[in-house]
Amino acid sequence: MASVDIVNVRKSFGTVPIIKGVDISIADGEFVILVGPSGCGKSTLLRMLAGLEHISGGEIRIGDRVINDVPPKDRDIAMVFQNYALYPHMTVEENMAFSLKLRGVEQAKIDERLKPAAQILGLTHLLDRYPRQLSGGQRQRVAMGRAIVRDPQVFLFDEPLSNLDAKLRVSMRTEIKELHQRLKTTTVYVTHDQIEAMTMADKIVVMHDGIVEQIGAPLELYDRPDNLFVAGFIGSPAMNFVKGKLDANDPTKFVTAGGVALPVGKAPDAAKGKDLIYGVRPEHFHLAGSGGLPARVVVVEPTGSETQVVIDIGGQELVAVFRDRISAKPGETLYLTIEAEKTHLFDAASERRL
Repeated sequence: MASVDIVNVRKSFGTVPIIKGVDISIADGEFVILVGPSGCGKSTLLRMLAGLEHISGGEIRIGDRVINDVPPKDRDIAMVFQNYALYPHMTVEENMAFSLKLRGVEQAKIDERLKPAAQILGLTHLLDRYPRQLSGGQRQRVAMGRAIVRDPQVFLFDEPLSNLDAKLRVSMRTEIKELHQRLKTTTVYVTHDQIEAMTMADKIVVMHDGIVEQIGAPLELYDRPDNLFVAGFIGSPAMNFVKGKLDANDPTKFVTAGGVALPVGKAPDAAKGKDLIYGVRPEHFHLAGSGGLPARVVVVEPTGSETQVVIDIGGQELVAVFRDRISAKPGETLYLTIEAEKTHLFDAASERRL
């Protein structure tokens, strides 16, 4: 195992910059997830870490060793790909052992590594099967097993669950997290799914347009996003945003462009007189009596454990989530309260949280 340091790393394809000076420090044994929308540069960064892409500038270190010019096979990393990348003519056992055979490792040592890996992943009874005889989840476990037997310093995962159905993705998330807790190997994981990032990571790196927007623990990013992009990307359903300003006479109220007053916690002095964006998460709305904030119901989406409701407040459509099963119908009016201390204010010009 080893730490990973990415220092001012840049990548350009021709004259087009893709990675624009990224700095990330990953501790030994840490599970770090790079998350962001398609095209943000997260997979390119992972491929540079693996040695599959040339680095245009900056430095990558694994432990104390700079690996910018080290061939992929000598970096002591193991990568799990999105499409499994299994050899169809080899059995599960042969697929898992293949990289060790290429290195000339003795069969006895291969067996010594392979058997515990197969046991950890529940593959012992599948070792004689071919990939075509396996389900998607089993194939992904074989790809993970092939990485485990190498006993690398760093695991790299490139969107390994995106080809699986929803139910299987949930169970595989748990398996990967349990695997990391057992092996304690430094892991860098790429995904566009922020739910995967929130549930699995020790630390999340949010990327956008080739830069790092924020780095932190999952709940830190959720509760204290640095800017509008992170606030909108982390969380499902996404945070609601409303444009407006603080009330000139009462800084505990935010007045929308439609003239609706919304509650605010402690507003910083920097917010006064500025064009602002008010942020409130869907779960921070609560049903109230007739004295609450009137909201017209637009769409009701029951999910079983909770109910999502699209509401109209002063001409602005927002999403609210309630743990209760409510019987509201489109066109009806609900009366709501908002947890003022959990709202956010962003500078409309810089998009930074105040």
